Amino acid sequence: MNLPPFHLAFPVDDLGAAREFYGRMLGCPEGRSSDQWIDFDLHGHQIVAHLASGAPRRAASNAVDGEDVPVPHFGLVLDMDAWKMLAERLKAAGVAFVIAPTVRFAGQPGEQATMFLLDPAGNALEFKAMADPGKLFAK
Repeated sequence: MNLPPFHLAFPVDDLGAAREFYGRMLGCPEGRSSDQWIDFDLHGHQIVAHLASGAPRRAASNAVDGEDVPVPHFGLVLDMDAWKMLAERLKAAGVAFVIAPTVRFAGQPGEQATMFLLDPAGNALEFKAMADPGKLFAK
């Protein structure tokens, strides 16, 4: 499947902290930048951290398979090996997870490994890997 790159712009309150988190912690190569924003390559997708001090933060969540999932959030569906490597790298770095690496919907068509964390500005991210990648949209 050949997907077009996704673009997401999101608020941060410290570009240096965003550069450290997205660039060094998550390993996203940096693209263009200014004193107001930074482009990052998140596995071929363009995410842009925009300086927006004082931007309102939502503290909502929805129950999903017994966990309180933060809303809004964004992230990636990785292959299982890449997900495991990222989970180990984040654990080794002492990242505080909102939802620690776990498996949800076990034994169901949507079985997936998932983890949630916050960036330094409080934006929620989810990284997941499907037990069967062909069932990403299975009901």
